[in-house]
Amino acid sequence: MLRYVAAVTHSVKAGHTIRRLGRDTSGVTTIEYGLIAGAIAVVIIAAVVLLGGNISDLFNTVAGSIGGSGIAAPATP
Repeated sequence: MLRYVAAVTHSVKAGHTIRRLGRDTSGVTTIEYGLIAGAIAVVIIAAVVLLGGNISDLFNTVAGSIGGSGIAAPATP
């Protein structure tokens, strides 16, 4: 009989612990922020990889246009 009471008591404590862990949301916000930061990083990396050459060409075009408009270009060493 004593073993049965001990087993039931242990089972009730385990059930209480599992329910308490199910209600605990303290780390959820941190995980969400980590997932958001990871998604932003993936988007930035993809944009740089996909648009890297186009952006370089755009800057070179703008620099060429500015250089031909009479604005003094910085001296090169």
